[in-house]
Formats: sequence, C-alpha cells, structure tokens
Amino acid sequence: MTTSPQKSPDPSTETSPERSDLVSVTIDGIQVSVPKDTLVIRAAEQIGVQVPRFCDHPLLAPVGACRQCLVDVPDAGNGRGFPKPQASCTLPVAEGMVVNTQASSAVADKAQQGVMEFLLINHPLDCPVCDKGGECPLQNQAMSNGRGESRFSDARNHGVKRTFPKPINLSPMVLLDRERCIVCQRCTRFADEIAGDPFIALVERGAEQQIGIAEDAPFLSYFSGNVIQICPVGALTSESYRFRSRPFDLVSSPGVGEHDACGAAIRIDHRRGKVMRRLSGNDPAVNEEWISDKDRFAFAYASADDRITYPQVRDEDGSLRPASWPEAFAVAARGLASARQNGGVGVLTGGRLTCEDAYAYSKFARVALGTNDIDFRARPLSSEEADFLAARVALTGPDTGVSYDDLESASTVVLVGLEPEDEAGTIFLRLRKSVLAGGTAVIALAPYRTRGLTKLSGRLVPTAPGDEPAALAVLAAELDGDTVILAGERLATVPGALSAVAAAADASGARLAWVPRRAGDRGAVEAGCLPGLLPGGRPVADPAARADLAAAWGVPGLPDAAGRDADAILASLIGGGLGGLVVAGVDPADTADPAATRAALAAAPFVVAFELRATEVTDAADVVFPVAPTTDKAGTFVNWEGRPRPFGAALANPASLPELRALAGIAEEIGAPLGFRTVEQVRAEMTDVGPWDGARASAPAVDAPTAPGAAAGDELRLATWKQLVDNGSMLDGDKYLKATARPAHALLPAALYDAHGSTITLTGDRGSVTVPAAVGDDMVAGTVWLPANSTGDGVLSDLASPGSTVRIEGGQA
Repeated sequence: MTTSPQKSPDPSTETSPERSDLVSVTIDGIQVSVPKDTLVIRAAEQIGVQVPRFCDHPLLAPVGACRQCLVDVPDAGNGRGFPKPQASCTLPVAEGMVVNTQASSAVADKAQQGVMEFLLINHPLDCPVCDKGGECPLQNQAMSNGRGESRFSDARNHGVKRTFPKPINLSPMVLLDRERCIVCQRCTRFADEIAGDPFIALVERGAEQQIGIAEDAPFLSYFSGNVIQICPVGALTSESYRFRSRPFDLVSSPGVGEHDACGAAIRIDHRRGKVMRRLSGNDPAVNEEWISDKDRFAFAYASADDRITYPQVRDEDGSLRPASWPEAFAVAARGLASARQNGGVGVLTGGRLTCEDAYAYSKFARVALGTNDIDFRARPLSSEEADFLAARVALTGPDTGVSYDDLESASTVVLVGLEPEDEAGTIFLRLRKSVLAGGTAVIALAPYRTRGLTKLSGRLVPTAPGDEPAALAVLAAELDGDTVILAGERLATVPGALSAVAAAADASGARLAWVPRRAGDRGAVEAGCLPGLLPGGRPVADPAARADLAAAWGVPGLPDAAGRDADAILASLIGGGLGGLVVAGVDPADTADPAATRAALAAAPFVVAFELRATEVTDAADVVFPVAPTTDKAGTFVNWEGRPRPFGAALANPASLPELRALAGIAEEIGAPLGFRTVEQVRAEMTDVGPWDGARASAPAVDAPTAPGAAAGDELRLATWKQLVDNGSMLDGDKYLKATARPAHALLPAALYDAHGSTITLTGDRGSVTVPAAVGDDMVAGTVWLPANSTGDGVLSDLASPGSTVRIEGGQA
C-alpha cells in the first residue's frame, strides 16, 4: 500500500539549464551563475545573502513598493551600472553585473537605513501589544538594517504620529489596523493575483495612503486568512487570534489539513494543550504557501464543550453512563459477537479517518467480525462508483496518475461533478495560477457559471443534473493526451457518469483523477473500506487475493461473501437482516437518505459508535468510544493525487485514543487480535502487506439512462453541492468564520427568477424549503441550484436527493 512519504527527486537526474541560459553576476565580490531573468534579490539568496525586504514574496509578482531592498549596482565598465541604489526585487540580473548589498556597500546600507527611517516615522511603537511582535519582519529588520536612534522631530510633529480609528473589519475574520500598514501591497496583490478576490485596494495618496474596502464590498474570500500570514507587520490580524497569545509562547507542530482531500500542509501553533491558531505550511509540491480559510480557522470543533472525553456504555435504564476503557472494550466485544451470530455486523467508517485508522477498520471487519459489509461512503453512492474506485483509483499516485504539477502542465483541465473553489481549495488555487500564466484552459460541466469558474476564465458546458454522460460524449472529441479530467464524487449520483468519464479518458488519452471531498476518502479506498475491495487493491472476489492477504495477516481465511454497501447495510438494519453496526464519524444528514439512516440507527439491535463529540449517532449507540482529533494523534491522509501526507501528534491528550487502538482492544476481547496497537505498528504492517500485484478489479461500463427532458411548468431538476463554509459540524466554535459563509440562495434561470421573485418555496419528496433566490449566471433552463448544507438540516434531509425533480412555488418579489 502507498503509506510512506514520496521520495524527493534525485538532483543528479534533473536536467540542468543550458549554459546559454545562465548569466554571470558578481554579488558582494562573489561570482555566481544564475538563469537569465533571475531577480537580483534571488541571486543574492543563492550566495547566502539575505537582502531585507517587505513587499517581495516569491509567489507574487514583483512590485518594488517598499524600497527596503535597495542595493548598489556600480558601473563596472560594461554599461550595467546605475547611478542610484536599485530595488533588487524588481531588477533582473545581466551578464557582468556587479551588485553590492548592505553587507559590502555603505551606499546600500545607508539607503536601506533611510527607507527604514521613513517607514517608522508614522509606524506606531506598539510592539508589546501587537500580535506580530516576536515574529515581525519590520521589528527584526529595524534592528538589523535600521538606525540605532530616531531623528523623528518632536518640535515639528509634536510627537504625534499618524493615527486612524482601529480596527476596521475587512471581513468578519480579517481586521485592519491602518496606522501599522507600510503599504507593501502584499495583501492586495495576493487578493488579485492568487485568490482572484480583489475586494481590498489602496486608497488615498501620499501620507494618507492606506488599505481600504468599499462600504458595500467586504473582503469575502475563501482564502482571506493568507493575507494575515503574509503581512510583514501587524496591520492585518485575525479576529479569532487577536490579543490571545504571543508568538514566543507558542509551540509549533506541522500538520495536514483535515477538511478536504487536498492534503494541504499546515502549521499548528498551540499553548498548554490548546490550539491557538493554524497557519499555512510551505510545501511547493502541494499547497505552496496558501491554504483555505477552512483549513486555517476551522479547528475549534476539537475543543468544543460537547467533546467526548471518556467511553460510555448504555445502562439497563437506557441511559449512557461513563465506563472505563477495559469495560467498554468488553461490552462492545460481547455485543458485537452476539450481533455476528444474529445476522452479522455492518461497518460504516465515514470519510474523516486517517489511512492507518481506515486500515484498522478494514482488518477489524474481516478478522474480528468476519464480514465484507464495510463502506466509507457516508454520502450518496452507487455500485458503479465502487467498481470505478476499485479499478481506476486504488493505488494510483502522482507517479502513475495526476498530480498538482500536472494541473499546471495540462493544456486543458475538465471539471466534472466538481466545483474546486468550494470542494478543493488548493486545486482551485493551482488551476488559477496556471490559467494566469497562460498554461491551462479550464472547462466545467456544471449547471451554471460559478464564481470560481469565472475567476478561472473557464468555459462552461451547461449541463443539467443527469446530463453529464451525454455532455461528456460530445466533449470527448475535443480532448487529447494533454488533457486532465477531474471527476468529483458527486458523479456517483448520476448513473453512467463515471463510466462516461472513464470512456472519455480512454478514447482521448486524457489523464483522469477522482477528487473526493473528505480527507480520508482516498486512504479508505487503499485501505479496503469498500465491500468489494481489500487492502492494497485486492478484489474480494479473487480467491488468490484473499489468500494472499490471509497469509499476510496470519489468519486461516477471509470472508468471501459479497459485502453490502452503505445503503444496503442501512436497509438490512431496518429490515432486521443485520444484528449490529459499527459507525465512525457519520452524520446522518450527509447520507443518501438521512431518514433511512436515522431509522436504521433506531432499529439496530447493537450499535458501537466512535465519535469526537455528542451526536444523534451517539444518542442511539450502546457503546461510545471517544476518538482523537488529528491534533492528538499521528497518522496519514492520502490526498486526491494518491500522495501520502503523514503528520505527527501535536498534543498529548489522554482523553482519547486513536481508533485503531480502540479497535485492537475490542478485537482482543473478541479473541481475534489485530496484531497492532500503535500507529507505527499499523504503518509497518501496511508496508509489509503491500499492494496486490495480481489481477485488478474491473469496472463494467454502466449505460446512462435516457436523460430526462427539460422540466415543464413548476418542475425543476435539483443541483446541489456543499459550499466551503456552511453548517458543517467541523466549523463549529468559530462564529467569525461562519459569518463569512456565502448567502444560502437558490439560483434560478433569469426567466424563472422574474416569474417567481426573490423568495421561493421548493418542494421535493422529502419536504419543502423556503429560501431567498437569485439569478445564476448561464443557468441551465429547468434547473435550480441550492447549497447542500447551508439551510435547515440540509437539502438531503429537508428537500430531495441530488438530480431529483422538485416543484417551485412563487414567493415574494
């Protein structure tokens, strides 16, 4: 199995630039050859000289705004010199150029000191209370590259520096102290160049120049927190962190974003066992230096008041009571053993698991429970998807599938069943980077032109829910081997869509990648958390694959009966065909039929729940085990590329255990030990088990049914997906982050909006919702879009399943 970190490329095998692409420059007396067009500030870094800077950032376009990086470029007799100091962040190298930095030139040193003096004239000396104090580039460089004494004149200025009312809210999350701003423009450049959300800009002139927003245009961006991190002073601060800690009081631990399948590197800053803030990690191969606001701010859920801190068992009076770990193991083991004798046990693992925990559930189901009734897909699903995952996804990685770099090198990227700005923020940013560089054209099969597609300058192929197979068949003729197709998990709701995606890729030579929403989904596929798939890509139906895994596990044999998927497990519980259920991190509101899930929980004779916080699942459980959040355990997420993203435990919390440890305890009580108790032992076993090198599962093509015709009258086809910031439980605890959610509007074609007004009622087979309405850009006729989890209990609970027909009733204009 793919569980260890990717190897770094061997520098000896990389192609070096041709000599004609190199220019020779002399910096501080040291000659260095660098590629042409290299900026002087970067060339200096290669010889170990750090030129001070504020506006410069390697991922932003050069601007020369702060002037702190001035260097002396004397005339060396070749016409390459300048009479005055130059900004090294905007000056490309030239053959024979001589550069003297502050390390060797009194001219450069004096120029830098002068710029620093100007910056400090109006900058407040409030370092003791500023959030940036202790990690502030201005503070550091004022000491290293500034004057020891200030010439600020009390007589002329009466000792009063420029002040503004403070702070002002650029958004609910981002606050601005304008008097601290040095007008480096990092924030405005990030918003314009990277996120594509230019809601902040420079206003006024001269000494009054400042960062501002229009009164009716707050800085609402899914990536707004990045401007806080790259601000070189304390001008931009976080509402959730402001005045809550000092940088030198924090311990920093590397981590991986747990909210989507992107695998973004993050930095977890904690103090006395509590996470205080999260920052972006620096990983050029994945998220570069950017993360979404969800990855940055959505961490308070793990320390909520309703976090479960001890095992619980249901008493004879029907109430849950605290229990010791050994007692909970014993009660769970007895109940599951009995359930196995009375129809069997189903296992629903959800999508939040690390790869190690998912492997433990997979082995627990086969060895301790003797069943293939296991499924990680706690959402709408299909058997076509299970076959697709087994044949096309299991154990493909960046070397054999699609990587982030491929998104930048592809001539075309096709998005099917995927809205990356909402569902995979890091993918969105990499696509935007490539689009702006002129390298990639984006095509989206979607019901309307989303805001994200507009920022990608993408082409919309208007596609109503259910019409994706037909649209793909037409589009396939335009694709070629330089095309990448990104297929979202929503295609599982469209019969024939995944088969059509695979056929389009095969016919055109395009590369294909599956992009799930949740961090643990890809690892769950590789760990065998599917009814027809064993760890390492081994098909359950293949006797040789079962025998190979049984030998690796040291057990006599593995169950060969076809397993039930999540829908079938729930149906069997309702019908009395199963005697028990093991469930981990599943929210009934997210499942294909929330009412059926709740009915199955009520009907299940015995339920073991693994949860972080109290939920309606724990309310129905007979045994509840507290689980460790990602901060409290080590593990690995496998991202959409198939790239392992390992992380260590940031906090040591005795209130919860990794799920693999709890499963091992239950299995030992059952009498079928799993053979491991720690993350390290699981990783070692996964490496020993390895991938299956025999025949792989096939994915029979599924023909799409005849697409329904255009809806008539008051009937519309329902399109839906989750927005990045919504009512999800993992966003609980930060009201400021939730305040940045986009409006929960239903989007309609213009004609329907004109006919029904700004408030509408939609009625489906599960209920009715009344919501505000707006016009969707280029919305397909006969279609309505509604965010899946931004109103009420969610679309799946309150209205209908995706692609269903719903009725619209007019409200008020």
